[in-house]
Amino acid sequence: MNQKTLYKLEFDKIISLLEEQASSMRGKQLCRKTKPMTDLERINTCQEQTAAAFTRIVKKGRISLSDAFPVGESLKRLEIGGAIGSGELLRICKLLQTAARAKSYGRHDTQEELADCLDAFFDQLEPLTPLTMEIERCIPAEDEISDEASSTLKSIRRSMNALNDKVHATLTNLVNGSLRTYLQDPIITMRGDRYCVPVKAEYRSQVNGLIHDQSSTGSTLFIEPMAVVKLNNDLKELYAKEQEEIQVILARLSADTAEYIEEIRTNYKLLTDLDYIFARGSLALSMNASRPVLNTEGRIRIREGRHPLLDPKKVVPITVSLGEDFTLLIITGPNTGGKTVSLKTVGLFTLMGQAGLHIPAGDRSELAIFHQVYADIGDEQSIEQSLSTFSSHMTNIVSFLKDVDEKSLVLFDELGAGTDPTEGAALAIAILSHLHQRNIRAMATTHYSELKVYALSTPGVENACCEFDVESLKPTYRLLIGIPGKSNAFAISGKLGLPDYIIEDAKQRLSEQDVSFEDLLTDLESSKRTIEKEQEAIAAYKREVESLKIQAKQKQEKIEEQRDRILKEANEKAGSILREAKELADETMKNFRKFGKESISAADMEKERERLRQKIKETSSANALPVQKQKKAYKPGDFKLGESVKVLSMNLTGTVSSLPDSRGNLTVQMGILRSQVNISDLEIIDEPASYSTGSKKGTSRSKMKMSKSLSVRPEINLLGKTVDEAVSELDKYLDDALLSHLNTVRIVHGKGTGALRKGIHEYLRRQKHVKSYRLAEFGEGDAGVTIVEFK
Repeated sequence: MNQKTLYKLEFDKIISLLEEQASSMRGKQLCRKTKPMTDLERINTCQEQTAAAFTRIVKKGRISLSDAFPVGESLKRLEIGGAIGSGELLRICKLLQTAARAKSYGRHDTQEELADCLDAFFDQLEPLTPLTMEIERCIPAEDEISDEASSTLKSIRRSMNALNDKVHATLTNLVNGSLRTYLQDPIITMRGDRYCVPVKAEYRSQVNGLIHDQSSTGSTLFIEPMAVVKLNNDLKELYAKEQEEIQVILARLSADTAEYIEEIRTNYKLLTDLDYIFARGSLALSMNASRPVLNTEGRIRIREGRHPLLDPKKVVPITVSLGEDFTLLIITGPNTGGKTVSLKTVGLFTLMGQAGLHIPAGDRSELAIFHQVYADIGDEQSIEQSLSTFSSHMTNIVSFLKDVDEKSLVLFDELGAGTDPTEGAALAIAILSHLHQRNIRAMATTHYSELKVYALSTPGVENACCEFDVESLKPTYRLLIGIPGKSNAFAISGKLGLPDYIIEDAKQRLSEQDVSFEDLLTDLESSKRTIEKEQEAIAAYKREVESLKIQAKQKQEKIEEQRDRILKEANEKAGSILREAKELADETMKNFRKFGKESISAADMEKERERLRQKIKETSSANALPVQKQKKAYKPGDFKLGESVKVLSMNLTGTVSSLPDSRGNLTVQMGILRSQVNISDLEIIDEPASYSTGSKKGTSRSKMKMSKSLSVRPEINLLGKTVDEAVSELDKYLDDALLSHLNTVRIVHGKGTGALRKGIHEYLRRQKHVKSYRLAEFGEGDAGVTIVEFK
């Protein structure tokens, strides 16, 4: 891959961020060596590894591999039969302990967890637990050998301790006794591994012993008393024996370790490879990145892409495509509008994707595999080489036009700038046309109107612009595909304070064709914004309709379920009645046959018949529906249109829809059921009907409630309202819903910033007649809808 392009697109900064995520020396080296690849299979393998590491980090957290020390030099000495020191053995021990932790981390907690491509790495790790435990037992810390390493070492150190105690006791007696007056200080000190006492120079002859040192002034001599000379000699011999035994222990541990050289070398490679893979996963997590879909057809489709080196809280995502409907994209717009960032984002994403890294963009973003990426971005003018801005650009372009082919991506920033505008525009069109004819994917930023016209008039070439808010003089950084951008030079200059007469003079100098073209661009941009708003509104309506459809379907399913349950219960009850009737009939026939054969008195027979009649009566009364009777008799004149009545035989309430005829029959509307009923089966009630579609005439309180029931919907839409407006409207709506005997209602408030939803929930919490409220579930409207249930 072109090294100059890697620098231009700041790929090296991404690699620096990646290196910070690694914790081992070799892991960091692998990060630094990361380069874009061109083999699709290798790229997909790396992408799969990054995705697996990302998933494991999210589920279990990041495992530390910082103890994966480089042990290659130590292993080479072991291979030739040499012994290694305690520090080297301890580093091997920590490497093996890290392998054990990594192997435990790699195991799946449950059987439901799916296997991934990293299982092969974790399965190959060999912790070598017995060797680890032996090294840990013998070497508790670097340059320290445990007494338990061998029985000989333990015995030697016990003897050394006893001898040390004896030397100290002897010297203490001398210091506090006969030698006290001759000493500079009553202390015991060491000189050359020998215990000595500080004697004043004038008392040298009074102390029998060996002189080992003297002070800088010569006033103090450090003398080893003859009483401890032999003890010190014995102690020195024990020191030598201790060192010999330590060498024996290290040689034994080295020999044990040499048996597993290949396993240790494999563990080191696996751990550092995992460190590199998890560094890629950690980088993806820190960037909130996702795995791109890669193809070899030259198709780029980035969804909501964010440049990884910009502040994630401020960067505006861009959506850009290339290589499907068009192979050349020309981006226009004012300075500082985000054109170069858009260009760099596409180039950097391509490099990151081909390096096995995830990109900070939406799911299902697509990237193409390019063998080379060429970028002419920035100004490289050089005084030393006598290169102007235009010359530096052209030198760069000429260098890669020789090698560019169909498997290349070419990026131009301000193509043709730095020279005469007419000639620069013509040259830019010629270069882009050459690339377009060869079907080479390319993107270019420009200010030239000629390039906008070229894109509008050439098939396979598309315009794009970076949106700019003229009122605030701030770019929105949104990339709009399909619309050429305006430079907005006049508007920006006016906002910055340039006098109007100068701006008007400049406008007069524009040709009529240029003015018309700029006006066309303005109309296109305005139309684009209008269409986007309408599409958003249509999408919101579609979601609402879909929610209502799902709700209606659920209600229908509930009704059908209740109907099936009622029918099942009725069938079971009818079957029970039939069984009882059959048993009663069988018993009756049996008794009559019995009476026919035996001589039974008429009184007994009549008694048995009365018992059966009573049993039939009880069965009938137990299974019959209770029939209510009128509390008082009504006349036809008592019933009026819209009157709330109760149908006694059906135990339903309804509304009078027609006046009684000559036989006393009238029509009653009971919800969706409309039936003709006689006035003898009716009772006038003061309450409003639960289901009614009657007339709105009348002024009584019951008729007012009936009318309210007809007009109140089970849903209120508060989208676009302030919290105060919404609460005021909701308060009135809930009163109406209560009067209409609605059990539940839906409040549509949308998601937005969440302020409206919070205000509505605060209001609902204070209402005594609200039993509960909750956010709608998936399919009911999600977080944009609240379901309220009344007491």
